[in-house]
Amino acid sequence: MRKYIIAGNWKMQKNLSEAIQLVSDLKNELEGKDIIAEVVIAPPFMALEAVKSLIKNSVIKLSAQNMHSADSGAFTGEVSADMLKSVGCEYVILGHSERRTIFGETDEFINSKIKQALKNNLIPIVCCGESLDERENGTTFNIIESQIKAAFNGLTNEQAEKLVIAYEPIWAIGTGKTASPEQAQEVHAFIRKIIAGLTTQEIANGLTIQY
Repeated sequence: MRKYIIAGNWKMQKNLSEAIQLVSDLKNELEGKDIIAEVVIAPPFMALEAVKSLIKNSVIKLSAQNMHSADSGAFTGEVSADMLKSVGCEYVILGHSERRTIFGETDEFINSKIKQALKNNLIPIVCCGESLDERENGTTFNIIESQIKAAFNGLTNEQAEKLVIAYEPIWAIGTGKTASPEQAQEVHAFIRKIIAGLTTQEIANGLTIQY
């Protein structure tokens, strides 16, 4: 059965006390409610451990916003999958458009992160999406296909079925614009078609795809 996931990426927002207040408010708001979706939050790195202690025994799951592909090493400013596991993360966001465009992360590097996350029993939330120019030029599906194929490269079917896909059109991030339900559904259907060709139709049907 396909899992429903609502995920919130906090990006570079909230200091420690603000993060604690926000997650406390969220936990109180959700308490006692019949939640049919998995609620995932991705605070900044410095707040992960504190937030995890607050969401223990709640419906809220913890995600990191990024990680490195190496086990450890001389990578100043980076964090490893093992570090994320040690503070209680269950998910990690990989391939976000801001990581791709601002920090120059390639499809190949993102693929290596996906494999590292899976090796450490973290669930990758893999982002894909097109820019405004790409949508207006009619290359949305080419871009999405390229990103999805790169993300799944070298994965076994058993690994592939653990991924969560997040479609995030770059032109709708922080611009006040949103993709219509029809636009999002069209891309979601295309993503499932690509994944079915890379794995099986059963796996494609079972994967969670977010917008």
